[in-house]
Amino acid sequence: MRPLLFAANWKMQVTPEETGQYAAQFLGATAPAEGRALWFFPSAVSIGAAADAFGGRPDIRIGAQDVHWEPKGAFTGATSVPLARGAGATGALVGHSERRHVFGETDEETGKKVRALLDGGCTAFLCVGEKLEEREAGKTAQVVLRQLRAGLAGVSPEELRRVVIAYEPVWAIGTGRNATPEDAARVHAQLRAELSSFGATNRVPILYGGSVNLGNALGLLAQPEIDGVLVGGASLDPDGWTELVGIGG
Repeated sequence: MRPLLFAANWKMQVTPEETGQYAAQFLGATAPAEGRALWFFPSAVSIGAAADAFGGRPDIRIGAQDVHWEPKGAFTGATSVPLARGAGATGALVGHSERRHVFGETDEETGKKVRALLDGGCTAFLCVGEKLEEREAGKTAQVVLRQLRAGLAGVSPEELRRVVIAYEPVWAIGTGRNATPEDAARVHAQLRAELSSFGATNRVPILYGGSVNLGNALGLLAQPEIDGVLVGGASLDPDGWTELVGIGG
């Protein structure tokens, strides 16, 4: 059985000082739980603070919100996998909807970032998801499977042990709207069926992301196809996040 995975994406929020305060509050209110894993994705400037503050908990890992595919070079403002690892990250989000649709990241670039993470010994969280107009045109499966194939091009079955997929419909991110548990589970099933062509189906966790909160998390996690959640705004409050990661436990 795959463990439930709770991933907190802090986006462009939470300073290093605030990270220490958050961690102290969160760690004081929670304990490791069997069958549950936690990831925090702070901004690049807070990775080191998060690694230090959460470092004593074996169930908690720290990731970067994005990486560049080159290990070093003249890429002002970018974070390479070695830099992220040096700060304390052991994984990263790639292909997040904001990277794709705000910053113009292509499917090919996302695939190169997955490759860089795996080559660097890190976990790759590959995000896929359709825009509203694509959903309304009945193209959800076409879009998310294209993104999945591009992101995993050249990835071996063994390497899939260090891959997590996150389905995050673009129309549901930060909008207060979310896919119903049944809708999300249907897309997750399509993704898992496609993963069979890469040589591994049940080993790869598939998360749901998109306006996840205390009100809808339990219904989503009740779906056997959903292995956890990728959460933005609802992860910023340590009290609320404490309650959410303990839901159903």
